[in-house]
Amino acid sequence: MISTDQIRALATERVQAALATDPVRRFGRIVRSNGEVLHASGIRAPVGARCLIEMEHGAALPAEVVGFEAGTLLVMPEQGTRGVTRGARIHVESRAPAPLMGNALLGRVLDARGQPLDAMPPPDVSHPWPLMGVPINPMSRERIERPFDSGIRAINALATLGRGMRVGLFAGSGVGKTTLLGMICRHAQADVVVVGMIGERGREIREFIEDHIGPARPRSVVIASPADDTALGRVHGAYRAAAVAEFFRAQGKHVLLVIDSLTRLAMGLREIGLAAGEPPATKGYPPSVFGALAAYVERAGNADAAQGSITAIYTVLVEGDDHVGDPVADTARSVLDGHIVLSRALTEAAIYPPIDITASLSRPMPILVPPAHLQHAARFRALWSRRAEKQDIIDLGVYAPGRDKLLDEALRRAPAMEALLRQDVHEAVGIADSAAALAELLSDTRVESTP
Repeated sequence: MISTDQIRALATERVQAALATDPVRRFGRIVRSNGEVLHASGIRAPVGARCLIEMEHGAALPAEVVGFEAGTLLVMPEQGTRGVTRGARIHVESRAPAPLMGNALLGRVLDARGQPLDAMPPPDVSHPWPLMGVPINPMSRERIERPFDSGIRAINALATLGRGMRVGLFAGSGVGKTTLLGMICRHAQADVVVVGMIGERGREIREFIEDHIGPARPRSVVIASPADDTALGRVHGAYRAAAVAEFFRAQGKHVLLVIDSLTRLAMGLREIGLAAGEPPATKGYPPSVFGALAAYVERAGNADAAQGSITAIYTVLVEGDDHVGDPVADTARSVLDGHIVLSRALTEAAIYPPIDITASLSRPMPILVPPAHLQHAARFRALWSRRAEKQDIIDLGVYAPGRDKLLDEALRRAPAMEALLRQDVHEAVGIADSAAALAELLSDTRVESTP
């Protein structure tokens, strides 16, 4: 058994390798501005380096190198360009930004720059961790072999998640996404919960923390970058949340990372890419955005045996409930390990949480649950799908019982199946109880082949 000290020593070694910096300070000048991008001459720095722009009265404005053009660097300030003068001095602070981490982050609410938003003093932290994360050898990652108890009966029974899994939560506006996220944050079996609220309305941040996280707050860290933040601020907020989760994973903790939303992270990356001169592609997104999203979700998951895990849930906002035509949703499906889809029709039918079981999927589920559980879940999906497929003729009254045995069974079990999906927001249902409820629902099912 590897001790905690050994885990921390290994994590420290990796961080120091990732944070190798140049001790020489170089200065340049701001020579031109173009929207949110500033041009700096007389300075050399790699893309992604953190810089400080000297302002009047001795203040310094943090910025990041986002590209270069001819003899100048393209620099984007974290808090916008207001107040920057032509000829202002700029210098490189570090090649690899590394926010400070520690157990004092638990229970706190911070902005994208690590400043407290909860009217409390700055957290007493001292361990640097790379904002962009520490790469993990894919061959050293532990396999997803243990189920993750989300506390949600429908998910545990029909789309069982695994510890270290990356999941997309696909939903349109107003279908109950925030409520479901709050239920998972409160009820999931995780040592630490890290929530990244990226591009959310300002009033929703406090409501989510006070009304939805509730009793889970002492073991939670919230990174909030509201809608009025800059594009770089929103992107840094998402990266900081991932860095916090990585830090606790390196301490051997099992972490739940919730990012709301992956779509707004993509929008922030789009703004930065277009400002840096990248050509727009699908729906205005530069090609680099999709690569950045894939790299971002790869930061979650299991690490090696000396560390813990990060089970991540990324919300994906879909326009008009279009889960196929949206490029961000399409990319997310291709890089994640599963997806949970929320249905507006179920919301209108007052079934909460409104999880569309037929459209949701957990790829690792076959190796996470016993064969009997897997068979019951497949049978439930078949019944639910057949009823949804024939709902029009049922509503018209033209279906005659006895023509379709699977549909007859689906109609007979419909109230029990809907009851399985329904769950009170304050109720937590574990995996064992969820599987037992599913087995009881289908206890007298005859062995029949699906037509």
